[in-house]
Amino acid sequence: MTARDTAAPEEPEVPEGSEEPEEPLRNFIGGQYRHAQSGETLDLTDPATGRGAGRAPVSGDADVDLALRSAQRAFESWRTVAPAQRQLALLRIAGALEERAQEFVHAEAVHTGKPPHVTAAEEMGPMIDQIRFFAGAARLLEGKAATEYFAGHTSFVRREPLGVCAQVTPWNYPLMMAVWKFAPAVAAGNTVVLKPSDTTPLTSLMLAELAAEFLPEGVLNVVCGSRGTGRRLVRHPVPAMVSVTGSVRAGTQVAGDAAGDVKRVHLELGGKAPVVVAADADIPLAARGIAQAGLFNAGQDCASACRVIVDRAVHDDFVTALTAEVGNTTTGPPGDPTVFYGPLNSAAQLRRVQDHLRDLPAHARVTTGGRALPGAGYFHQPTVVTGLRQQDRAVQEEIFGPVITVQASGGDEESVRLANDVRYGLASSVWTRDHRRAMTMARGIDAGCVWINCHIPVAAEMPHGGFKHSGYGKDLSAYSLEDYTRIKHVMSFLGT
Repeated sequence: MTARDTAAPEEPEVPEGSEEPEEPLRNFIGGQYRHAQSGETLDLTDPATGRGAGRAPVSGDADVDLALRSAQRAFESWRTVAPAQRQLALLRIAGALEERAQEFVHAEAVHTGKPPHVTAAEEMGPMIDQIRFFAGAARLLEGKAATEYFAGHTSFVRREPLGVCAQVTPWNYPLMMAVWKFAPAVAAGNTVVLKPSDTTPLTSLMLAELAAEFLPEGVLNVVCGSRGTGRRLVRHPVPAMVSVTGSVRAGTQVAGDAAGDVKRVHLELGGKAPVVVAADADIPLAARGIAQAGLFNAGQDCASACRVIVDRAVHDDFVTALTAEVGNTTTGPPGDPTVFYGPLNSAAQLRRVQDHLRDLPAHARVTTGGRALPGAGYFHQPTVVTGLRQQDRAVQEEIFGPVITVQASGGDEESVRLANDVRYGLASSVWTRDHRRAMTMARGIDAGCVWINCHIPVAAEMPHGGFKHSGYGKDLSAYSLEDYTRIKHVMSFLGT
């Protein structure tokens, strides 16, 4: 069974621009692939070549309703499945994904342009580990002790699944974000209807097909489509929870739509991560680490190390070191095993990055990069911009590309103030040799994660999620599992 009617060809060693297939991808609902009832499709593009990479269905009201009703029926039995059985299913999914890792890496490259060697090394292993983490966490939900909090009555707390969860994932990490969403939801006993980004649906469909080997039909469903499909999913009366990773605009719209039906909402939105480089920082270490964390996945990461605030005492030395590191970073097609990152997701995203750079103020200076690469695909040079001020657009708005900005600071207090003076609060890092300074800044920075002398490592056991306009709710960790549960108090009268 494949996402298309026709059999899939043998995968090549490296992805190339694929020709448009005769049949589009199909939704995965109730354990099988289904065509969208409207017959409407949208074109998919290989961002490394700009050529067509197939078509995907645009799911309408009937398709969304079919998927949600399938998940609703599945919930009635899945909710009562013992945690040990849910654990076993997730462990089997992780094992199967590990066995088919190369196939998934290739498919991810087709619609994202990511270098396969980077995806295999930096994404596949963590994803498999994260599924295994939630498999174990399914058996460790905690609550208060059962005791007599009120005389003559015994109380205890039940943690129960919410029901059907509607989940929307972005295009920058299609497979990883699908894992972050479905694994805790299913581990907690919920069922899922997931809508991937309209530009990158393939690996989510493949994941649902793989999972169907070990989960009852209807537990994990995937519907493809446009923004309109996502709104249909959110506004439908069946979902008990809506979980979205995306832009602030998308998050505010989802929150508004969900409020009308009092749905629980989980949002992981944009970021503009402050990277504070103190006067005593190890400059070569900081420059190398920030370059990698700022350019990984072409900077298309809400937690990207994109906004550096550096003490004036070391500003010039740091800019020199960072410019060299960034200038030596390579980009190119996924078939090149030497590149660090691939193309931007789309022509529109490339235009967005170029627009930000064209709009730089006169006092800004590009020390390396600054241009799109000529030829096919949506490639952009790794770029450093210095001389920026706090209210400049490039500092305040998310660029979401391979661009690292640098500002000068008068010291620790000003660095923390500048770090917090944006509407986002997802991630940050502090680079210093002084433990007290690191702890003081970690306390003062208003972000959901503070890395110290590193940036972007993620552990399955630790929560990921932001403050302010970066959203609310946590991915990963036991906190994420708890987000997919409700708490019920049960009290029993013991008699007189």
